[in-house]
Amino acid sequence: MTAAGRERREVVRIQAAEMFERGVKPPEVARRLRVSPKSAYQWHQLWREGRVEALASRGPSGSRCRLSPRCLEKLAAYLEHGPAAHGWVEDQVWTAARVATLIGRKFHVSYSVSGATRLMHRLGFSPQVPARRVAEGDEQAVTTWKEAIWEEVKERGRPAGATSASRTRQASPAVRPKDAPGADGAAPRL
Repeated sequence: MTAAGRERREVVRIQAAEMFERGVKPPEVARRLRVSPKSAYQWHQLWREGRVEALASRGPSGSRCRLSPRCLEKLAAYLEHGPAAHGWVEDQVWTAARVATLIGRKFHVSYSVSGATRLMHRLGFSPQVPARRVAEGDEQAVTTWKEAIWEEVKERGRPAGATSASRTRQASPAVRPKDAPGADGAAPRL
């Protein structure tokens, strides 16, 4: 959640506490503040136990970062140097898996791929997906094939005028085949 989102949530919780003090019931609090009834009931329970102070924010949720601020600065510098500086020479792409491996090598801390992704976003980086290329591929032959052969063999699209769109409607009894369901005078199935 962003800082603005946390701030708004804090304001809403304080507004809820003020409403509870005036005797407003949780369903009405939920409606007025546009929150779920479940949240309103949970806040009401907290408010009954500790009034406004119980609804105050306890800071961001989730686990704390396992890297110190100094280590985060070093990690950002490592990422700036690029993957080749750390042994990944096949392409210049930072994947989340590579960043997790780098963190393990440099800081002896284990991060999951999703955790490395969140950490990269926090540092202003985004993980990339490496391009999959055939090792034996001949780029010139592929380009020639696309330009010359593919244009000849690809299927042409349907011309714009050849299509139509209309609502489907049930055929009238006069044009219904004699052996069709409902042709014997029985009511058609809907």
